[in-house]
Amino acid sequence: MATGKRSLGSRGEEIAARYLQSLGYEIIARNVHISRLGEMDIVARDGDVLAFVEVRTRVGERFGSPEESVGIRKQRKLLLLGQIYVQENGWEGPWRVDFVAVRMKDPEHLSDVRLYKDAFRYEF
Repeated sequence: MATGKRSLGSRGEEIAARYLQSLGYEIIARNVHISRLGEMDIVARDGDVLAFVEVRTRVGERFGSPEESVGIRKQRKLLLLGQIYVQENGWEGPWRVDFVAVRMKDPEHLSDVRLYKDAFRYEF
């Protein structure tokens, strides 16, 4: 089961990366591990903004929508990871955390892709 989940997640990340590129994002890195605390699915540039992109992929709605799968704890963790990445890499420009929801009709056929720019906010 884990292999199927990983495969679906990888497929969703590939779909999201291509979608972001079609919108003008420059993909810098994928699956970036940050300070042993976690991983950013995609790090990209959207103009002069550094975007950390969380991708969630779902087949059907049985386990909820992609949007419902990111709780407040995960949102805070993504923001913390972004802050650490920025500090460790000396980024001085603006940054944000975006979210891409990928919906599949079945494991092989795309239904919908949605981008939520600056999806999560938290004051440190």
